[in-house]
Amino acid sequence: MASIGLNYFGKPKSVLPGFGITLGFVLLYVSLLVVIPISTLFLKSATLPWAKFWGDISDPQVVAAFRLTFGASFCAAMVNVVFGLLVAWVLTRYTFPFRRIIDGLVDLPFALPTAVAGITLTTLYDKNGWIGQYMNGKLHIPVDYTPLGVVVALVFIGLPFVVRTVQPVMQDLDVQVEEAASSLGATRWQAFVKIILPAVGPALLTGFALAFARALGEYGSVVFISANIPFKTQILPQLIMIKLDEFDVPGATAIAAVMLVASFAILLIINMIQLRAARKFGPV
Repeated sequence: MASIGLNYFGKPKSVLPGFGITLGFVLLYVSLLVVIPISTLFLKSATLPWAKFWGDISDPQVVAAFRLTFGASFCAAMVNVVFGLLVAWVLTRYTFPFRRIIDGLVDLPFALPTAVAGITLTTLYDKNGWIGQYMNGKLHIPVDYTPLGVVVALVFIGLPFVVRTVQPVMQDLDVQVEEAASSLGATRWQAFVKIILPAVGPALLTGFALAFARALGEYGSVVFISANIPFKTQILPQLIMIKLDEFDVPGATAIAAVMLVASFAILLIINMIQLRAARKFGPV
């Protein structure tokens, strides 16, 4: 049998390309698609005078947009963690009619254009819509043109990220472990907290990070249901687009740079928490 040779460490060479060529492709790919565009953004913002930069990012309208964008994204991601876990649980643990159809519908926000999603949500939650007429009328909870509408749109586009992250972990989770805990006297809540939650915890954190990151940059599905009202329903991507339409490229660049730094810091903290959880409870 022909030998495939040895590498520098005396181990058999892999049939796949070696570390050198794969690392080169990875660095090239990441540099062209991630590092260079981000570096260009920071270099552009670095050319701004400090007074101009600080004035752009400390404007009350910009601060209100920052507060709404990050607050709504966090709330939507938390809602998706709860209901995403519930949807993944039902799809993996129960067999019922049309289960595969429902499973496929979870991916619909992935394929649906965001503008179409925005128009659909606005039609549903408008004061004369199918759902909005009850929310505005009997419940007195308006959704369209309110921060709640922004959260609803972000929940819609972020749910698949949590479901598709948690679902494989739920499928690999051994049901017999739960049955053993139940036979030993554990309640359903104790089995969930002691067995299920530690197993799916890292996956939930990953889904939260993905949903949160997706919500931060969402534009199409929010612009219709929020109506872009300054100090009320205006999010950062909308404000950046307005700056660009007004040919205020420096202002848009300053806002984008701060948004990028804040987003990276938050996601870095989430990834560190996820890493610690994975080390404690095992890999996802």
